[in-house]
Amino acid sequence: MSVGADPGRGSKILGDLRGSGQGSVWIALASTVVFAAIIVAVVVTSPGWPAVKKAFFNREIFVDSFPEIARAFLLNIRIFLIAEAVILVFALLIAVLRGLPGAIFFPIRALAVIYTDLFRGVPTILVIYILGFGAPALQLSWLERFTPLFWGIVALVLVYSAYVAEVYRAGIESVHRSQEAAARSLGLSQPQTLRFVIIPQAVRRVIPPLLNDFIGLQKDTALVALIGPIEAFRQSQIDVAATFNYTPYLCTALLFVLLTIPMARLTDWLIARDRRRQLAGAA
Repeated sequence: MSVGADPGRGSKILGDLRGSGQGSVWIALASTVVFAAIIVAVVVTSPGWPAVKKAFFNREIFVDSFPEIARAFLLNIRIFLIAEAVILVFALLIAVLRGLPGAIFFPIRALAVIYTDLFRGVPTILVIYILGFGAPALQLSWLERFTPLFWGIVALVLVYSAYVAEVYRAGIESVHRSQEAAARSLGLSQPQTLRFVIIPQAVRRVIPPLLNDFIGLQKDTALVALIGPIEAFRQSQIDVAATFNYTPYLCTALLFVLLTIPMARLTDWLIARDRRRQLAGAA
């Protein structure tokens, strides 16, 4: 007997599956609520909770300091947007240079490798310090016009371009060689093949990991405060010094979370979409 001959049985199976799925959702929700309640109960009943609450969760200080920190946070966003735009272009250039074929381009490939290895190996905070304090110390007249904010952005660009270049390179290498062979057989030159065939496919494949890197970049904009610019973290330090209370740090953390969580969910959605496309293509 075929499945189509017993529609009642098929409907019953589908209903059981839906019921099972809904039950799993409710179980997951209940277990999450219970777990969160246990954590909250442990924290608020701990001996040091009153002192922690006073130092980090002062409502009046939160209300007073939040507007100033939010205005300073606009500088973090500006740093992020400028650095991201430059990184997307500069990192792609590094990835392309590293993949140039032929012995004649070996020195360029070697420089690209040295660049990525160097700036992935040095902590971001050290790069910011070296540029922020080292470049002005050279006392070159043409460098005097550049502000600490400029050097902070340059440091972020140098560090994150090294990471993003490797992401681009992985995407380029994931494109099958037959794509290049087909493009060359149609009369496209090597640069045209790279521009119109390889890079568009590679960029589409690496968008989720790129977004992950930019989530890290957004958080690291706070490091620029170490060389002078008053962004959200620096403003919170000023408020902490004025009030002798750590609640302003909570304001800064909240602003970063409100910005990074939507980016993280967008990354998850893009990854899930790519996975569905791959499964549909395999079928």
